[in-house]
Amino acid sequence: MAELRIGVVGAGIIGLAVARRLTELRQDAIVTVVEKEQEIASHQTGHNSGVVHAGIYYTPGSLKAQLCRRGAGLLRAYCEERTIPFEECGKLVVALDAGEIAKLRELESRAQANGVPGIRWLEGDELREVEPHAAGLAGLHSPTTAITDYRAVARAFAGDIGAAGGTIILGAEVSQIAVTGSIARVTAAGELFEFDRLVVCGGLHSDRLARSAGDRREPTIIPFRGEYYSLVAERDALVRGLLYPVPDPAYPFLGVHFTRRIAGGVDVGPNAVLALSREGYRRRDVRLADLIETLRSPGFRALARRHWRAGVREMRGSLLKAALAAEARRYVPGLTAADLVPAPAGVRAQAVDPDGSLVDDFRIRRIGPVTAVRNAPSPAATSSLAIAEYLADIALAD
Repeated sequence: MAELRIGVVGAGIIGLAVARRLTELRQDAIVTVVEKEQEIASHQTGHNSGVVHAGIYYTPGSLKAQLCRRGAGLLRAYCEERTIPFEECGKLVVALDAGEIAKLRELESRAQANGVPGIRWLEGDELREVEPHAAGLAGLHSPTTAITDYRAVARAFAGDIGAAGGTIILGAEVSQIAVTGSIARVTAAGELFEFDRLVVCGGLHSDRLARSAGDRREPTIIPFRGEYYSLVAERDALVRGLLYPVPDPAYPFLGVHFTRRIAGGVDVGPNAVLALSREGYRRRDVRLADLIETLRSPGFRALARRHWRAGVREMRGSLLKAALAAEARRYVPGLTAADLVPAPAGVRAQAVDPDGSLVDDFRIRRIGPVTAVRNAPSPAATSSLAIAEYLADIALAD
């Protein structure tokens, strides 16, 4: 009997986690990861916040909520086993005024429904004990929210794949996926690969790759650049852990927040502006084909009509450091623009449906021998080991 040939497109944390899981489940299989960059974790995995989410935000019963809670536990155990830095620095979500109290209570209800451990409602002195320099009438504290180094996690996953006999091929950009019966044929860097099972974890290019495999056109990936500042070293003490605003359900992004990093330092941001290419980490990164595709997307046009005011506000924060500093100062009044220095940006692959709705939950589609990840937003890195279990079961099902 011929060996089972399994392919994975993409060597971000999700692609690597699922390949690792597949080597565990099918030791008789040949597992091959194909990655277009010259190193793993080059995009969203290598540019994310490093936060290990506890499951506060997500709709109870959703795939996000389920996989985040399981994934956080699996990730913690994995990091401890591999001596990868992992710190439960805690997260405080603060309500600045009476109008945000009801929203914060709803967040508390979600966290409790999702089984987030240790959740506490704080007011007054209790809030200042956690974050002495923070403003706010009340706060929701998640002591088990943590930070880690996702690049190190990805490297460890890659090592596990190699140790199990799997292969990671770098510098091999996929140009075509063709499905013929039960076989998926992948053309990458001029070479043809044939797989009995294929899992597509294409991140910023996930919609294009899924369409190539025969999936439906939507949702479309719209790239948003998240631009950050860091606190200057002598002002790191302004924030002890993770300090977040109460999310606005009418607005698709979290807003400016403070994130302590595992290697030291505190990031402030991000704003969220349209990237002018799928990998537009800088303002000058423009790829006309990507931009035209975005502007022609019905989902983007609907999204822009709905949230243009927020878009103008985000652009102002992008262009004016003082504007972002003013927003951050609402949460830490002692902060000044002089406390902020530019930090590397990231690009978020945001899936958008034709009506302009942002796809909130994980979305995964099976097309014959191909399993395509169409949307894997935060907390995807947190959930990576749990997502891998879920994906592997789908991919191997008859």
